Amino acid sequence: MHSIVARNLRVEYPIYDAGGRSLKNALIFNKLPLRRHQSVGGNILRSESGGKVTILALEDVNFSVSSGDRLGLIGHNGAGKSTLLKVIAGIYEPIDGSLRTEGAIMPMFGMSDGMDPEATGYENVRLRCLVLGIAKDQIDAIADDVGTFSELGEYMHMPIKTYSSGMMVRLTFGIATAIKPEILIMDEMIGAGDAMFIEKAEARLRQFIDRAGIVVVATHNPGIVRQWCNKALLLHQGRSVAFGPVEEVIEQYDAIVHGAHPAAQA
Repeated sequence: MHSIVARNLRVEYPIYDAGGRSLKNALIFNKLPLRRHQSVGGNILRSESGGKVTILALEDVNFSVSSGDRLGLIGHNGAGKSTLLKVIAGIYEPIDGSLRTEGAIMPMFGMSDGMDPEATGYENVRLRCLVLGIAKDQIDAIADDVGTFSELGEYMHMPIKTYSSGMMVRLTFGIATAIKPEILIMDEMIGAGDAMFIEKAEARLRQFIDRAGIVVVATHNPGIVRQWCNKALLLHQGRSVAFGPVEEVIEQYDAIVHGAHPAAQA
C-alpha cells in the first residue's frame, strides 16, 4: 500500500545577504513588513532586526493520497507547486509539520542529471538505472527496451554528445518511462519531442502512469488535471486552499484567477 500524508507542512528559504548587496537593496529590504502578501510567490518575512529575510514558500499544507490516486497540484506560477514536489522527493526538508510516504519515490524532473556526454546511449541508460537504484539484473532488459522504443538505432552505440536535442528527448523519455514507479512525481507533463514521435510517446506515457502506484503532477493547466488526475490540491501563496475532487478544486482555482475567491483577496 503506497501513500503520501502531509500535515501542516512549512518550508522557508533564508536569504542571508538580501539586505546587504547594495545600499539600494538595504533600503528596500529594511522597509519590508514582517509579512507581505502578493499575488504570486511565497510571503516575504523579515526579522525584527531587519538583518534576515526569509521566503515562506509553503505554510500549513495538508493532503493525503494512497494507492491508485493521481493528484494534480494546481495554482499560479510561484504558488509552491514545485517546492512541494521537492519536499515529497526529499530534496527539501520542512521546518515544521510532517510528511510521511510509503513507497519508493521516482522524481521525473532533471531526467538528464548525471548523464555522461562522452558515454553512449546504452551506457547512459545503465548509468541512469544505477542512479535510480534499479537492480542490476533488470538493467539489460531496460536498456533493450529504451533502444527499441527510442528508435535511435546505431546511435545508441554513439556518445550522446553527438545527439541532437530531439534525439536526447527520445533517449531521456525512453529511460524515464521504462521503469515501474511506486510514487511518481512530475513537474508538468513530459515533453515527447517531434511530431512523428508524439503519438507513440503519449501511448507509452499513459502506460507508464497506469503502472505507478501514486502519481503527483504539478501544473497550472486545468486540462492536464482533468485528463490525468482523480484528486487535486490548489495552492495559493504557499498554502493549501482546497483539496479533493478535481472539478471542485478547479472551480476554486478559476475563482482565484478571476479574483472572486477569498484567498485572492487576502
